[in-house]
Amino acid sequence: MSFHKIKKIFLSFFSVLILFFVVSFIPSNKKKPSKTSVIIEFENFVGNEILKLDTGNYKNELEQEYTVSRFKYYIGNIRLKKKNGKDFSSDNYFLVNEEEPSSKKIILNDVPSGVYESIDFIIGVDSLHNCSGVQSGALDPLNGMFWAWNTGYIFMKFEGKSSASKSTGNFLEFHIGGYRNPNNCIRNITLNLSNNNLILSAENAGIIRIKTDVSEIFKSPKRIDFTEYSAITDFHNAVMLTDNYKDMFSIISVK
Repeated sequence: MSFHKIKKIFLSFFSVLILFFVVSFIPSNKKKPSKTSVIIEFENFVGNEILKLDTGNYKNELEQEYTVSRFKYYIGNIRLKKKNGKDFSSDNYFLVNEEEPSSKKIILNDVPSGVYESIDFIIGVDSLHNCSGVQSGALDPLNGMFWAWNTGYIFMKFEGKSSASKSTGNFLEFHIGGYRNPNNCIRNITLNLSNNNLILSAENAGIIRIKTDVSEIFKSPKRIDFTEYSAITDFHNAVMLTDNYKDMFSIISVK
């Protein structure tokens, strides 16, 4: 091969290389998807009344009076669904605790802009996290939501009093958990946002307010009689109560 041909090939290669680097550094007109935040606010009620620990007096479906001294539950695997089928998901867990007002506000960051039509989450803790040993944050055993004897998490904890209760001190105590069949108490919740779609952009964060109705724990499909059920703290009857309280969530508003 002649020197002239070699020189020509070299110059052609060098020109292509320069063009590649020039194009690589030219700013792209294609915009990256904008992201924002979504705030999920859980507001605990009993029927149409805002839940008040210790001081509120309520009645179940059998007109049995009761008070509430403790109410908390795990929310996890939150997923926001878009109309086009693309989802945003979070693998984090959150402990909503009526005794800690700040815990009732969950903030999701880096949510892509777009129109979302529903929100999914589980109430409970999935099998993986139940079997992962001691954890931190919301899943820290120090939060009082872990059964040492069962090596698993309590998904929902309700404590209170009722004159109808036959337990010592008229106590009501419902500690519900379990992830193994046939006593699996994990429930998936889907709430529709289509009546007021969540529309997100870089300029607009979103706020979803969710009502949690304590009265649903005792309502349906099984009406709870406190003279018969005043304490459920293991797998016995846990699924029965879970099938009641899975209906306690509804949308208040979307902004």
